[in-house]
Amino acid sequence: MLVQQILKEKAEGEVVTIMPGSSVGEAAKTLSARRIGALVVSKDGTDMAGILSERDIVRAIGSGGPGCLADPVESLMTSKIISATRDETVDSVLAKMTEGRFRHMPVMEGNEMVGLISIGDVVKAQLAELSMEKAALEGMIKGF
Repeated sequence: MLVQQILKEKAEGEVVTIMPGSSVGEAAKTLSARRIGALVVSKDGTDMAGILSERDIVRAIGSGGPGCLADPVESLMTSKIISATRDETVDSVLAKMTEGRFRHMPVMEGNEMVGLISIGDVVKAQLAELSMEKAALEGMIKGF
């Protein structure tokens, strides 16, 4: 299965962004309200400055206290982004996420972000693929 198939399953415009200069507290409120695990830091929704995850915020609070909530998102975001392309396989993406120990990956077309996939999206796609393979094998064995 390819990343483009995962993107087709997701609703259009689903990437939630936050403007550079916004506070970590604003980011936390957005994450909570939208029930998501990461925000893309972007001026225009396609050009990425970085990613800020709930894990980044929890680590900062754990090490420095709640004062970090007033800091700008740039102080905590990951700016060295590992991304995927539409024609990349789900297995390749899962390997990158596992190796890098992160749960959200932007999908890029050139320098433009065209989507964001989560580890949950990838696992869901793999489970669907395994289910289809199982059904096909059962059909072959049972003669359907």
